[in-house]
Amino acid sequence: MATLELRNVNKTYGSGLPDTLKNIELKIDDGEFLILVGPSGCGKSTLMNCIAGLENISGGAILVDDADISGMSPKDRDIAMVFQSYALYPTMSVRDNIAFGLKIRKMPAAEIDEEVARVAKLLQIEHLLSRKPGQLSGGQQQRVAMGRALARRPKIYLFDEPLSNLDAKLRVEMRTEMKLMHQRLKTTTVYVTHDQIEAMTLGDKVAVMKDGIIQQFGTPKQIYNDPANLFVASFIGSPPMNFIPLRLQRKDGRLLALLDSGQARCELPLGMQDAGLEDREVILGIRPEQIGLANGEGNGLPTLRAEVQVTEPTGPDTLVFVNLNGTKVCCRLAPDVAPQVGETLTLQFDPAKVLLFDAKSGERLGVAAPASASAHASNVAQFKGR
Repeated sequence: MATLELRNVNKTYGSGLPDTLKNIELKIDDGEFLILVGPSGCGKSTLMNCIAGLENISGGAILVDDADISGMSPKDRDIAMVFQSYALYPTMSVRDNIAFGLKIRKMPAAEIDEEVARVAKLLQIEHLLSRKPGQLSGGQQQRVAMGRALARRPKIYLFDEPLSNLDAKLRVEMRTEMKLMHQRLKTTTVYVTHDQIEAMTLGDKVAVMKDGIIQQFGTPKQIYNDPANLFVASFIGSPPMNFIPLRLQRKDGRLLALLDSGQARCELPLGMQDAGLEDREVILGIRPEQIGLANGEGNGLPTLRAEVQVTEPTGPDTLVFVNLNGTKVCCRLAPDVAPQVGETLTLQFDPAKVLLFDAKSGERLGVAAPASASAHASNVAQFKGR
């Protein structure tokens, strides 16, 4: 096990080309599980390859246990990587695939057999050891690829979207297996994914990336509850956060956000004192589960009548869509709620759960910016296509 630190890491593929990675600053402690998450092309796999030594960095340093490994070859870094494609040797048995790296290191045969048995038992693939990869399902091949990495007992494990080739049900099962495995082994792990559900469920720490920049670095809870900007807020969460464009107003000394459903209006008191925010175009963010049905008990929360546009029963809850300020808004309600299209619901909002973002820059307003590992706080993600 080991600590991993990235100091001001940059990567470019040639003079005149934009940087693929820009001033990456990260540090994870011994035994932590780090998720690199972001859309395709954001640089997360490139960053993974730089850690593994498959790509050379253009600037900065990569440290394992405070020792700079930036100039080392991949074989000398004591890092094991599991690829998206599994990269198994098709002519070798499962046993030989797992043992291959150990044989290259000239480990005694008895020790190799012992290690293969240990890993096969851990991953529950003992009955597959004599088979070839072509005789295995996708999930079984994924376990063999993991077994080959586990047999090395490296300081750090790297996983590059290892579940992306599996069907939805198997992805969920293997996600749980990976979390259990990490809890048992407690080995420092870096895991690349574009799936924000994997990011939220697997990671001790999450780094959200866009355009080669880390937009925010923190725990899953911090990323979800206190997103640094519109990009992070929109990328993390399923269903995604609602974004409602509006112009702030001030009334009786209070800053207000006005919501309009076409049937009624609602004033949300925001409790902010910043005099520069009134009459400013902003994006109001609120998650679907933070919009509820008014229960008639007079709890003091602002309410608003709105017409149901669409309903989507999902089993554990019901997604109800209404129109506010000309924008489709999703409300995550209890599973026994079954309103009809055209029916009017009385919704309630907790102003304490509302987030505000600048409509032009995407920057979070009204609070200090959450901690971000990026040294470029000015590189705020732009909110597009919403």
